[in-house]
Amino acid sequence: MTGVGRFFTDTWPAFVGFGVALAITWALTPVVAELARRMGALDEPGGRKIHSVPTPRLGGIAIYFGVIIPSLLLVSTEGPMRGILVGASLITLVGVLDDVRGTPPLVKLALQFVVAILLVLTGVRLETLTIPGLGILVLGWVGIPFSVLWVVAIMNIVNFIDGMDGLAAGVCAISAVIFCVIAISLGRIDIGVLAAITAGATIGFLWHNFYPATIFMGDSGSLLLGFLLAAVSLQGFLKGVAAVALLIPLLVLGIPIFDTGFAILRRVKNRRPIYVADRGHLHHRFANLGYSQRQTVSILYSWSALMGVVALCMRFAPMWVTAIVAGVALVVSAYLAYVLEILRWSKLSGRSDRQGRGGTAREGSTGLPAGGRDEGEAERPDVPANGSRV
Repeated sequence: MTGVGRFFTDTWPAFVGFGVALAITWALTPVVAELARRMGALDEPGGRKIHSVPTPRLGGIAIYFGVIIPSLLLVSTEGPMRGILVGASLITLVGVLDDVRGTPPLVKLALQFVVAILLVLTGVRLETLTIPGLGILVLGWVGIPFSVLWVVAIMNIVNFIDGMDGLAAGVCAISAVIFCVIAISLGRIDIGVLAAITAGATIGFLWHNFYPATIFMGDSGSLLLGFLLAAVSLQGFLKGVAAVALLIPLLVLGIPIFDTGFAILRRVKNRRPIYVADRGHLHHRFANLGYSQRQTVSILYSWSALMGVVALCMRFAPMWVTAIVAGVALVVSAYLAYVLEILRWSKLSGRSDRQGRGGTAREGSTGLPAGGRDEGEAERPDVPANGSRV
C-alpha cells in the first residue's frame, strides 16, 4: 500500500467524523435556539456584554450532540475514551445548569474539579516525560494534580474568551484541527478522530454564532469545548512525550491562555476577585480601538492560527523553518500587544497614580480598556454596544 493509501486508511474516520459532526450541529442549533427561547435561557445585553439584543444561549447542547453521536460511531468507547465521552456529558450538564438557572462561581468551579478528577482517574493524564539528556521521567502521582489543573484551566480559559460573536468557537475550531493533525501523526488515531469531530461540531455551530450571532454557546458549550481540548491534548500527545511537546498545546491555545493570564493579573492588580468579569479582554480592547466584531475575530483567528502553525512546524518542519516561523509569530505578537497597550509597562505606576488622584488613564495603566468599565457600570456613549467603528 502506498503512503497516500495508508494515510487515508488511517484518517478517513477523521474526515467522516468532521463532516457528520458539522452537519448534526448545524441542523440542531436552530432547534436548540428555539428551545432556549421557550425556556427563557436568554443572554440579556448590558454591562460588559457587547451584544445589544437578548440572545438565546444553550448552544452547547447542539455542539454536544454533534460530538457525541459521531464519536459513538467512529471511536473506541473503552478505557480513557469512555472517560472522555462520559466526562463530556457531565460537564455539558454542568454548563446547562448554569445557562438555565445560574450557578455560584465556586459551586461551578467545584463541579469542574469533580469532572476533571473523574476524567484523570480513567487514565487521561500526564504519566511520563522524556527530557533530552536525562531520559524518561516517571511522574507518578505528580501527574494527577497537574492533569486535573490542566483540564480545569482550559475549560475556564475557553469560557473567558467567549465574549464576542464567534470568537470562542473559531479559536476552538482552529485548535482542534491542529490537535487532530498532530495526534494522528503520532499514531493516536482515536484521539485525532475525536479532535476532528470537535472541529466539525464547532464549525457547524459557528455558522449560527458568527456575527451577528443568533445563538450563544453558553457555559454548556464553552465548558464542553474546553474539556474536549484539554482531554485531547493530554491523551493525544502529552502522554509520555518529549518535554518540548509541552509547548504544543501552549502555542495552539496561546492567545486564550495569554488573555486569561493577563485578565487574572489585571484583576489581582486592581484587587478584584479573578472571577469577576471586566472589559479588559483582548476583544474588548480591539472594540475600543474601533474595530468591528468581524474584524476583531478575524484578527484573533489569524493570530491563533499563526501560533498553531508554529506548533505544526515544531512537529513536522526542520529546525530552521521553525525558528523563522516562530520569529514571525513573536514579532506579530509583540506588535499586537503594543497596539493593544499591553506592553507599556513603564507607564503603569505613573498613570495609576494619576488615576487615583481623579485623573483619567487609558488601558495600559488601569487594566481597563480605554473607555471601558467593569460590569455594572454605565456604557460610554462613544463606545457602541456592538463594538463597531465610531
